[in-house]
Amino acid sequence: MCLGVPGRVVELREVDGLKMGRVDFGGVCRLVCLEHVDAAVGDHVLVHVGFALTKLAPEEASELSELLEQVAAELDPDGPPDPGDALS
Repeated sequence: MCLGVPGRVVELREVDGLKMGRVDFGGVCRLVCLEHVDAAVGDHVLVHVGFALTKLAPEEASELSELLEQVAAELDPDGPPDPGDALS
């Protein structure tokens, strides 16, 4: 099974002749290959293993993000551990 994750393009750049961009995934930014998608800063894209597969409408990106959050909550209802707990 493959999973595409929605993100928003926040910066464009060229790396070794490839169109790349920094994509924000809810506060976590990663460098993504944009070679196969005509994306601009502010566009939402669906990303799989570091490659943008398609552009998404903002509403689609928001809906998909909410669904992924629901799935994550069902898999781990307690959420991720609080890093501060290790200090107590």
